[in-house]
Amino acid sequence: MTHDDWATALEGPPKKPLRRRTKIALWLFAALVAWLTLSNASWLAPDPAGKPKLIAHRGVYHLYDKRAAVGRDTCTAIHAYPPDHDVFENTPESMRWAVGLGANMVEVDVAPTKDGRMVLFHDWTVDCRTDGKGDTRDLTLAELKALDIGHGYTADGGKTFPLRGKGVGKMPTVEEGLAALPVHPILFNFKSKNPGEADQLFAILRASGRDSARLGDAFYGHEAPVKRMRKLLPANWSFDLKREGMACTKDYVMYGWTGIVPESCRNGVLGIPINYQWAFWGWPDRLIARMDSVGARVIVFGPYERGKSNEGLSTPQQLAKIPASFNGYIWVEDIRAVGPALRPRQK
Repeated sequence: MTHDDWATALEGPPKKPLRRRTKIALWLFAALVAWLTLSNASWLAPDPAGKPKLIAHRGVYHLYDKRAAVGRDTCTAIHAYPPDHDVFENTPESMRWAVGLGANMVEVDVAPTKDGRMVLFHDWTVDCRTDGKGDTRDLTLAELKALDIGHGYTADGGKTFPLRGKGVGKMPTVEEGLAALPVHPILFNFKSKNPGEADQLFAILRASGRDSARLGDAFYGHEAPVKRMRKLLPANWSFDLKREGMACTKDYVMYGWTGIVPESCRNGVLGIPINYQWAFWGWPDRLIARMDSVGARVIVFGPYERGKSNEGLSTPQQLAKIPASFNGYIWVEDIRAVGPALRPRQK
């Protein structure tokens, strides 16, 4: 054996040229990209059945600057835009108007009173919008009915209050809200962590003779009252948007590319900001098919921006960014602008 033979034996088989290994890596990468593309291709999924459904947040209400009012308990009435109508949020007039504008579901906020009744009112206290003081839950129905719910609205930093005096006696009971929409679904928002509020609302629904299961009423809020409502009305949609919705959304963005639907999405809700639609695998048709397979519902929200409160759609231009095949729910802030803009797409 020559010296060259010994060297060859010690070095082992000849190494693959670097160019060849690079080609193999590129082919593998291309195969992975092709698989990801095809497995998440929306156009290869079945066409979704049905049309999108609008959720009118607070019905028709007085819009405000959400950049200035970012906290949960911020007084939004002092950041209102100049009003061009006299209808207040969470009132029968607001609810009926929203449906007339195309809302498939109207969202309202419920709050118990000191004397065992329940009203439709957004804030934890009455200090912001009304001429009263104190927690809503520490006042009787008669005391709440005596308040002016338009007292605190201003669009110029407190120089003028254009709605003052126009909301006297207009804080409605839940029963009045039900009478406003006797055959139309309502989305009830629990503002507290008390599961007893679910029992109270359920009792009101039963006493009114309302068939919530048939109408499709829905319920959301904190985990405790939502869990209780699921036991009381198991056929209805009840969801914890903050905890369950965030878990499903985060998990799907992280590993939805595999085609495996996260367990957190099962019978849950997936929230999609319109400016992050690109981040959701298989959007829209394949994602819809995947969520349908586990009984999850999809809600599209307005644009997400850091330092700004979550919101729904407020312009037709935002609505135009949602694919025409989408058949889930769209959270809406300004139903007066968005509702009529959707009608041509629903024909």
